[in-house]
Amino acid sequence: MNAYFPPFLLGASPAQYRICLTVGEHSAHHIRRIVRSYLDDWEMAELSDAVELGVTELLANVVRHVPDRRCTLLLLRAAAGVRVEVGDGSEQLPVVREDLSSEAVGGRGLVLLDAVADKWGVGPRLAGGKTVWFECRGDDSG
Repeated sequence: MNAYFPPFLLGASPAQYRICLTVGEHSAHHIRRIVRSYLDDWEMAELSDAVELGVTELLANVVRHVPDRRCTLLLLRAAAGVRVEVGDGSEQLPVVREDLSSEAVGGRGLVLLDAVADKWGVGPRLAGGKTVWFECRGDDSG
């Protein structure tokens, strides 16, 4: 089996955290604590706010849009920063809502993700469904 590492990870020996879970409305709180702990251990605490917000938004999308609420979260460390992937079995692709009224209750998650992440995107999973990912780079990664 050939391993594929995105260009973001080339040249690095990434450390990683992976969890498969069924998310509920309060799962993001627990996952944020785990993410913060890893970022602290990796000496990347300056990325905590952005990464935790991104994780929260992606898990909230699973709760809202994936019928069985099952997903896999992957946190990857690289020399330049962190990559987060959330994969699920739903074929429904996320949509950035640009027509939101100021009174809209939801629909801003990907707008927020775009604001805090250096890059993000979505791609198909080999087993079906999709993976939504984002990258946050450290202060000295240019």
